Amino acid sequence: MSKLIYFDNAATTFPKPETVFRGVRKCMEEYCGNPGRSGHFLSFAAAKAVYDCRIELAECFNLSEPENIVFTLNTTYALNMAIKGLLSENDHVIISNIEHNSVYRTVIATGCKYDIFNSYQTRDKIITEISQKIKPNTRVIICNHASNICPLRNPISSIGDLAKKKGIYFIVDAAQSAGIYPIDMKEANIDALCIPGHKGLYGIQGCGAVLFSSKFRGEKAKRIKCLTEGGNGVNSLESFMPPTLPERLETGTLPTPAIAGLLAGIKTVNSIGIDNIREHENMIYARLRENLRNFKGLKLYCPEFTKGNILLFNFNSMTSVQLADELDREGVCVRAGFHCSPLAHSLLKTGKSGALRISLGGFNSMEEADKFTDILKKCTQL
Repeated sequence: MSKLIYFDNAATTFPKPETVFRGVRKCMEEYCGNPGRSGHFLSFAAAKAVYDCRIELAECFNLSEPENIVFTLNTTYALNMAIKGLLSENDHVIISNIEHNSVYRTVIATGCKYDIFNSYQTRDKIITEISQKIKPNTRVIICNHASNICPLRNPISSIGDLAKKKGIYFIVDAAQSAGIYPIDMKEANIDALCIPGHKGLYGIQGCGAVLFSSKFRGEKAKRIKCLTEGGNGVNSLESFMPPTLPERLETGTLPTPAIAGLLAGIKTVNSIGIDNIREHENMIYARLRENLRNFKGLKLYCPEFTKGNILLFNFNSMTSVQLADELDREGVCVRAGFHCSPLAHSLLKTGKSGALRISLGGFNSMEEADKFTDILKKCTQL
């Protein structure tokens, strides 16, 4: 088999930078105590790494309160924490039609009434539609920043401005944009930003975070209902969770090695520059888009987008799963099916078997784009 081509970065980025390996290894070898649980030096060293990561994240996303960063297992857990923490049964919610199941299923599970706006239109039309769907009991607007199956993005700054004017909470799913597109929580009036550690920030799996705005500073955090209860090393004699962040929402032992890896990943991304990473991915995207648009028998979704890092397509004589299996045999890693995003697949009308997704990362190359095209020709001529 030829050298591996990894085009599944929307699921998790691969490979990871050497700096991340070193960060995780150093934690495991030198200071992997339990942060906040003991008074010995290993516990303090672990706590410092966790706090350093909060500081880096706060600077990345322009959050003044690093203590308002709550570490989670992943973006899905972060979204559950924010959505279920801020919603009550009789509230109304507005979401987009390109949401991942992390939002869609979670909103349904709350029992709240919800409306859906169309992301596949101009910014002005999106804002007009959201405005028309706002009700007296609308409490939260939730949307992703970037789709996980196509180049569509939501105008979060404009949506956040509308939410602020209407006194509505704004939750953003940045699973596909953190580390790739700039996000300013203050400028976009984001109340809860949910991010992964293992995608565009190049950490390892097992760590995500939700960043809460200054609306939840100090005891104002009591506005957020706890998703879990348990120990966190603070006020152990009390029978209820602390009123302040992050301890109110961080229960149990934190994934310190994964947080150490995330810290190293953030520093690496910052040293390269997210603009440089995004431009690199855009160039490879443009090459692949050009190659696929000229490919006989292939349907490319959202072909009008000239920039991005995700391409979605189908081939007329094979299902997406069949084609993904053939590509896998040739050493190409892609994803087929519905990608946990039924609303977006319905919007794009991808059919009964979903579609095949290419998702790019900072370690992909133009050479891989051209080699993939040759392999695709081979696989579709069977």
